Amino acid sequence: MTAETGHIVATTEADGAVAHGEHGPTMLGLSAEGWVYVGITIFLILAATVFKFPQKLTRALDDKIAQTRRELDEAKAIRAEAEALLADAKARHAASAGDAEAIVAHAQEEAKAMLAKAETDAAELTERRAKMAEDKIAASERQAIADVRAKAVEAATAAAGRIIAEKHGTDADRALVDRTIAGLNRLN
Repeated sequence: MTAETGHIVATTEADGAVAHGEHGPTMLGLSAEGWVYVGITIFLILAATVFKFPQKLTRALDDKIAQTRRELDEAKAIRAEAEALLADAKARHAASAGDAEAIVAHAQEEAKAMLAKAETDAAELTERRAKMAEDKIAASERQAIADVRAKAVEAATAAAGRIIAEKHGTDADRALVDRTIAGLNRLN
C-alpha cells in the first residue's frame, strides 16, 4: 500500500464511509438504523394509544352523523306532524276537498324539500369532516417524517465525528495539511 493509497482510504473513512464488513457503532445491539425504526415504532404507538387520534376522529365523525340523523328524524317528525295536521284539516273541513288537496301537496313539497336539504347538508358535512381528517393525518405524517430525518441526521453526524476522532491523529492531520499546502503552491 502506497502513501497515496493510505491517504485515499483515510479520507474515505473520514468522510463517513464504512468499509465492507463493518456495521458501524451499535448501542444495546442495535445500529443507528435500528434505533430509527425503534423511534418510529414508539411514535406510532404513542399516536395510536396516548393521543388516540383514530378514536377521536371516529368519535367526531360519529357525533356529526348522529346530529345529522337527529335532523333527519326531526324532518320526519315535522313531516308526520304536517300529515297529522292535514288529516285533522280533512276531518274538520270535509266540504273543502280542494283546499285539503292543496294543503297535502304543499306539506309534501315542504317535507321533501326539508328532507332533501337535510340529506345534502349531511353529505357535505361528512365530506368536509373526512377532508379535514385526511389533512390532519397527512400533516402528522409529514411531521413524523421530518422528526425521523432530523434524528437520523443527528445520529449520522455523531457517528461521523466519532469515526473521524478515532481514525485521525495529529500525525495523519499533519501529513494531510502538508500535502494540501504543497498543492496550493502548484496552483500559483
